[in-house]
Amino acid sequence: MKIKKDDPVIVVTGKDKGKRGKVLKAIPKKGKIIVEGVNVQTKHAKQTRKTPSEIKHQEGPIDVSNVMYYESKAKAPTRIGYRFEDGKKIRVSKKTGAPLD
Repeated sequence: MKIKKDDPVIVVTGKDKGKRGKVLKAIPKKGKIIVEGVNVQTKHAKQTRKTPSEIKHQEGPIDVSNVMYYESKAKAPTRIGYRFEDGKKIRVSKKTGAPLD
């Protein structure tokens, strides 16, 4: 999976198409990510002795194929490739060729 935590991404398909956000959590085994402000779901919490009942809004996971890395310099989504420099594997932008990390 080429998208990692704290990467800026843009949603390219689905109900939240066009929204941008930061990756809060990556789940590589399932191929999903949680993006800030995208796929917001409503959760109802029952009342307990200590806390009142409430309705929580939290981000749900979306498939990593529905997002692209958002490059702020080019102001456009880009694909991610890999390149070896000094024996290390680094992520690079396919659009500009600049290293991402």
